[in-house]
Amino acid sequence: MGDALGAPFEGGPLERGLWRVIGRTRDGRLRWTDDTQMSLDLCESLLSSGSIVEDDIARRFAQGYRWSRGYGPGAARVLKLIRRGVDWREANTRVFREGSFGNGGAMRAPVIGLFYASQLDAIPQCARRSASITHAHPLGQEGAVLVALATALALSDATPEELLARLEAHARHEPMRQRLSLAAAWISGQHPPHEEVRTQLGNGIAAAESCVTAIYVALRFIDDPFMDMLAFIAACRGDVDTIGAMAGAIWGARNGEASLPARELARVEATERVARLARELHEAATGRVS
Repeated sequence: MGDALGAPFEGGPLERGLWRVIGRTRDGRLRWTDDTQMSLDLCESLLSSGSIVEDDIARRFAQGYRWSRGYGPGAARVLKLIRRGVDWREANTRVFREGSFGNGGAMRAPVIGLFYASQLDAIPQCARRSASITHAHPLGQEGAVLVALATALALSDATPEELLARLEAHARHEPMRQRLSLAAAWISGQHPPHEEVRTQLGNGIAAAESCVTAIYVALRFIDDPFMDMLAFIAACRGDVDTIGAMAGAIWGARNGEASLPARELARVEATERVARLARELHEAATGRVS
């Protein structure tokens, strides 16, 4: 929902204009973007393999690629290389020499947090492995770690302050540490307007400029309606669909499906498929515990 409802607000006039043209299915539902597509690809791989198997995930990512899902140009090039038979270990640095530091690894990381929710110690490594297929840069991988952990911790009764403290302990890079520290100060004090959130935490496609933003907004609105949270993200502009996807996953982990607005949920495409995979993911995760 965060992805599909946020996509019409993403980017500038050209991006928003294009999405008005391609952003609906034939039956009139709101299309989700590559954020949800790659999350579903990852989910299906985990369900099939029972663990992180990078080669299988890479294959599914490449097969699932469709330009109409709004993939970024860098990700599109990587996935086209993989589809042509280039090993993902080579493809992920052929486009960007040091690897992408974007938020593409983080946008699908909630699936890792849900699958390994009972094994918190395993999440950082698993999140990095799943992100590395397309995002070799450490910042891109750290964004995935933080979002995956935030999703898993949101399933518990941890307070927003406790959750952010846990995340700070896993942040290795200064851009993330600074933003987490600021988010923690805001959560414990007065919440700033969206202009300040956009300026200080960021609203871009880089992991450092969106992951902590999504975590903060999810925690800020954790006890408020989903649509209030999404309206705030839309007001921040920038990479609305991906920030909405990450924040929505964290919010959803805490509040559950029953708290989602039914009218808006019905507007999103393929909710039946998503619900089925969600149930299977839950069964697989709880089955591994028992």
